[in-house]
Order: sequence, then C-alpha cells, then structure tokens
Amino acid sequence: MLEAVKVALDPTPRQERLLEGHAGAARFAYNLMLSHVQSQLARGEKADWSMYAQRRWWNEWKSEIAPWWGEYSKEAYNSAFESLAAALRNFFDAKTGRRKGRRMGWPKYRSKRRGTPRFAYTTGSFGLIEGDPKRLKLPRVGRVHCMEDIARRVGAAKVVRMSVSKRAGRWYASLTVERDAPTVPVTPKGGVGVDLGVKTLATLSDGTMAPNPRHMNNSLRRLAHAQRTLSRREQGSKRWQKAETRVRRIYAHVAAQRRDGLHKLTDMLTRTYRDISIEDLNVAGMVTNHRLARAVSDCGFAELRRQLVYKSARTGAAIHIIDRWYPSSKTCSNCGTVKAKLSLNERTYCCDACGLRIDRDLNAAINIEKQHVAPSAEETLNARGGDIRHDRHAPAAQTPMNREPSSQNNGMRLGADLGNGVMQTTAN
Repeated sequence: MLEAVKVALDPTPRQERLLEGHAGAARFAYNLMLSHVQSQLARGEKADWSMYAQRRWWNEWKSEIAPWWGEYSKEAYNSAFESLAAALRNFFDAKTGRRKGRRMGWPKYRSKRRGTPRFAYTTGSFGLIEGDPKRLKLPRVGRVHCMEDIARRVGAAKVVRMSVSKRAGRWYASLTVERDAPTVPVTPKGGVGVDLGVKTLATLSDGTMAPNPRHMNNSLRRLAHAQRTLSRREQGSKRWQKAETRVRRIYAHVAAQRRDGLHKLTDMLTRTYRDISIEDLNVAGMVTNHRLARAVSDCGFAELRRQLVYKSARTGAAIHIIDRWYPSSKTCSNCGTVKAKLSLNERTYCCDACGLRIDRDLNAAINIEKQHVAPSAEETLNARGGDIRHDRHAPAAQTPMNREPSSQNNGMRLGADLGNGVMQTTAN
C-alpha cells in the first residue's frame, strides 16, 4: 500500500535559493509547454500533450530556449510535464464524459506570486540518507535538514516519490512510500452513528460528543490585524511580502490545528468501532448560507470523511454512508415518528407521539446508526455529485440537503472525489 509522509524542511540560505530555483524551473517548463500546446491547437494541428512528447520537445529546444537548464535537476522539468499532462488529460476526459466528478477547466498558467512553488523527484538518488535520520537527499540541492526524524516515520518502507513545496514561507517534503499492508486489528466495539454539526463537531450514538474547537474564530483577531497591516503596505514591496507571509502563516496555523483535531477524532473512531455510519452532507449547499458558511468551512467535514475512508482500510472498520434525504434529525429514535418541521434553534428533540425528550444531535446519531444498511443516494446523483441534470428552462430541481437550507442545485457531496461507490468498496 502507498502512504504519504510529510515533513518540514530546514534548509540553509543557499539550499533555499536552490529550492526556489528548482520550483521556478518547473514553473517555467509548465508554462512553456502549455503555450506550445495552445499554439499547436491554434494552428489546427493535432497536439501531442503526453508527458513523453513534452519531454522530447523540451530536450530538442531546451538549449536555445533555456540555456540555464543544466543548473537544476531534470526532475524539476519532468514533474512539470507530468502535471501538465495530467491536467490536460483531466480536461479532455471531463469534456468527453470519461471522467467523473466536477468538470475540469483548461489549465492555467502558473503564477510566481500566487502559485505554490513545487517540484518533485521520481527517479535518481533521492530520499533517506543512511546513518543520518534527520536529513533528506535532494539532487542538485544537497542534504537538507528535517525538523523531525524522518527515518523513524518511514521505517522499512520504500520511497518511490518525493514532492517538495513551499507553503506559508516554509518548505515541506512529502514522501510517497510503499509498504506492506498492515495486519488488520480487531476493534473492541460494534457499530456507531456519527452526527456531524457546527455546534458540536461530532455526536456519537453512544453519547460521546466531540466539541467543535472553532479554530478560525480563535484566530480571527490576529488575522484581522495582519490583514490590516498588509493592506497598508505597497503591493510588491519587501514589507508587503513580509506582511503577506504573516497572513499566510496564520491561515496555515489554523489549518494545522484543524487537521490535527480531525486526525485524533478519526483515529479514535476507526480504532474503536467496527461499523461507522455517517451522513452524506451537502457541504457546498451549506456554505451558500452566509450565516453558516465560515462555521461550516471551519469544521472540515470533507477532510473528516476522507480520513475515515483510508484509516478504515487499516483497521478493518466498515464505513456506511447514509442517504442525505433521510431525515435523521426529524425522526424520533424511539418510535420512528417524523416531524414535519424542526428549526435549527430547537436543540432538544421532543416527540409528540411517545413523549421522548433527547438531545437533537444524539437523536440524529442514533437514527444514523439504525440506518446504516439503507441504500445510499448514489442512483439519484449525477457524476458531479448534485441533482440529476434537468432542463435549464424547467423549474429548478430540489437540492438534497440535511438540516441546512440551500439554494444551489449542483451542490457537491461530502467527499465527492471518492463517491459512495468507493466508500462501500472500502467498507466491504
């Protein structure tokens, strides 16, 4: 099985300049080949945009176009050709209907200021250094120090790829390693239903509740101060770049906090329960509500589901996706009576039929656990994860939603890149 191991780098000033140069060379090669493909199409020629065709054309003209090409590793250029070939393939496959998921647009030029500096190594002598567990070998850059023991994290696995990128002023190396599939442990408990929400991030059917830490709210004051400072600087100046880096670091810190909390929650779920049932939320529809958009985005529902999918494969837990049309919050977990209306400010569910009084989220979690054998909404969704395509001149189709209002017809499902099919395959 393939895993990713990400580590922060601590390069010297000279190595940092070389990393910037490699990323710039990859960006130059990407933009150059994109212009070449566009010129071929403009002339009415058949564009050969495969990675190998790009590499052949580059090797033929690189000495004239970029005489400095030898200063950087050839892997920087090859990673650019690989990325462009994948982007063009996704565009044409989505256009012809061979690719599921959201529609892909035509590739755009990579910007030096707005883009993420990155490149990758796939061949050659790169990766771990024997006898030096806190350094990585990067061809043409040297031995770069890491912020932690990378050899311990990789272990006996084989490194097949290393991607280097710069985010929020810090360089990172992401190693794709190949290791044997782990022995599936036996989880101690049975099934559990998970109700996701904004007030409480996750409510389990056994009564366990994971509070929502609201990391973005806790950093809004620092973020506002940093953004005001940035707005006063002259764009493009050194002081402006320093202020922009500060803003990006605040965002990166919030993202790291959110990711850490989700990892701890998903680890607990996949190591404790054999069957995990979650909702198929319409997150894209939720964020159209301007009152809830920031709070919903801060929860990271899609990332939570993504982590559950791949971690369940390691622990043997089964993931069940409940149909988004199922009224988990409106249904009484005791007698099954369904309420016609249930406003968001009603935090206690009161059943008029049997008199049950229970926390709203706990009631929904119990219903989700009971419904894990129900079929998903896969047949009612198109490849883009929203409603069935309908005539644009006809009245708009109803948008699937779970507890939250929406006016968007093509809302993306939670974790739509994987889809219910993959989720069920992983569970089986």
